[in-house]
Amino acid sequence: MNVTILGTGAYGLALSKRFLMNNCNVTLWTAIMDEYNMIKNERINKQVLPTYYIDDRIKIESDLKEALLNVNLIVVAIPIKYIGNVIKQVSEFYNGASICIASKGISQDEFLFPYDIVKKSIDTDKIGIISGGTFAVDMINDIPLGLVAASKDDETLNLIDRCLKNDLLKIEKSNDIIGAEIFATMKNIVAIGCGIIDGMNYPESSKCLFFTKCFNDISDFVLYFGGDKNTAYTYAGIGDLFLTCTSLKSRNYTLGNMIGKKIDVNEINKYLENTTVEGYYALLSFYELIHKKNINSKLIDTLYMIIYNKEPLSLLDEYLIS
Repeated sequence: MNVTILGTGAYGLALSKRFLMNNCNVTLWTAIMDEYNMIKNERINKQVLPTYYIDDRIKIESDLKEALLNVNLIVVAIPIKYIGNVIKQVSEFYNGASICIASKGISQDEFLFPYDIVKKSIDTDKIGIISGGTFAVDMINDIPLGLVAASKDDETLNLIDRCLKNDLLKIEKSNDIIGAEIFATMKNIVAIGCGIIDGMNYPESSKCLFFTKCFNDISDFVLYFGGDKNTAYTYAGIGDLFLTCTSLKSRNYTLGNMIGKKIDVNEINKYLENTTVEGYYALLSFYELIHKKNINSKLIDTLYMIIYNKEPLSLLDEYLIS
């Protein structure tokens, strides 16, 4: 099975190893020439996983047409702000292959989730997403993990399952793309809030209260947008939310922790400049989306006012007791 991964960030590299474990022919593609040359020559991406050696069997490509020749599965593992432009280029060479989206978030221009961005340029039902509580650094260490694969197309679901599922990676199939994408986006936003609460030295009981309220709020969003509330109880729901909201490996949690500790704003801005913090941008997009749809959310409003309007952290107290 021929698999091409668009993106050579940490998650794309980690996925390449898991596909290789299932005897897939794997190609990694990047349009960033410095990155391409580094990986091609040294078999390492020093910027994201400096100790991880990329297996020699994995092909490295910068030519998109070449990367998509005879491909069976295209994996999108690039930041959401670049997906639209890359997928437009992919559409020129698209051969009917299944598409698996590993990217998360919501676009800042049209407020679209990754599935809708891809669907806009490539009119096919052979699009799926994968989501769940999996850090790239854990994925490359051959430990047991769980993901949800969601698609409206059974052929695509079966292909993703065949290419990834093994004794170390459990795949749960679903048709609920909406629910999985909302949790994938919201968990990054909530992780910032959890980091703030921890930085403010709230006790464990209060953190539990915040986590539970957020879990219920996200589940309500899933229903509102037409998803299946049962997705909340999967790897893509409670699993991903728990991982991102409780681990210091989470960049979103780390940002929140800095805010909660009232770290100097210049240091916080430097962190944002040098680190991709998905939840920071997703919060802005989601805030604008729900207000456009006249949806009330005390959770989103509270985090927006604290993070973007620099209002007092004590606003979290009001959310906790609401």
